[in-house]
Amino acid sequence: MKQVDIFGTNRYATYTKTRVGCRGIVLKEGKLLVSREEVSDYWMLPGGGLEAGETPEECCIREVREETGYLVEPIEELFVINEYYKEYRYISHYYLCRVTGEGEQSLTETEKARGLVARWVDISFFVDTVSKHENYAETNEDKRGSYLREYTAIMEYLSSQSK
Repeated sequence: MKQVDIFGTNRYATYTKTRVGCRGIVLKEGKLLVSREEVSDYWMLPGGGLEAGETPEECCIREVREETGYLVEPIEELFVINEYYKEYRYISHYYLCRVTGEGEQSLTETEKARGLVARWVDISFFVDTVSKHENYAETNEDKRGSYLREYTAIMEYLSSQSK
């Protein structure tokens, strides 16, 4: 499994905490499924944290459904991104998924407050949006890091498709 490392400028010499999550790369009719936070103006691939007793595949299925309302089947684990910020190592498993149906969103209160909605967008739009991650380096490290992760992920995916 390909591993990609991202090192934040604020990382500590060693990490003491680890958070594992999963994200889905979901395509349908040439469009990419993304999670859009309307209030904070974030665009991300749908996903989130692994819960106790859950496999990474189960996490991907659950998180995509909760955030977008779409039911998916992971087809293939594409790669893993390791991010290092402060005392944390964030591990994100990325899966190529296919839509199998529709369910209902199940948003947390925080996601509701951020105005989380599902959007189908052109991949080129998503690449262009998250490629601007360095624009946030001085003002919003969280957004810069999120966009760098998503840019890295979508470029890894596109690179794997051209082989």
